Amino acid sequence: MKPRDLTVSDLMTTNLITVKASETIKEAHADMELGLIRHLPVVDDRGRLVGVLSDRDILGTIAGKRTHKVAEVMTRTPITTRPDAPAAEAATLMLDHKISSVLVVDEEEALIGMITITDYLEVARRALLGLPLER
Repeated sequence: MKPRDLTVSDLMTTNLITVKASETIKEAHADMELGLIRHLPVVDDRGRLVGVLSDRDILGTIAGKRTHKVAEVMTRTPITTRPDAPAAEAATLMLDHKISSVLVVDEEEALIGMITITDYLEVARRALLGLPLER
């Protein structure tokens, strides 16, 4: 497979840890630390994407005494893409918006995956080693 043929679904992660907007930042931070992740998609009860919480979003809140909810600090309009989009398109979104992940949703805005800078580094590593690009 050539790099220009890769789609978002070829690279995205589908086994995601998610949070609800009503959860506390401390709970979300614990999930991040446990999963060794920097981004948590925020979903509603139907699995539809309503936001994203990054490690940068929570930096200033976990040290304070006040309990913050995810809804207070999450990004409410996350950058998204579809699974059949070219992988290069998602990389362009990350570069243009200076972000390190793009959430993948279906036609009903249900969360189905995430593609991150780490996914693109794996493609680069495999290309540099002369390995097949697909997983």
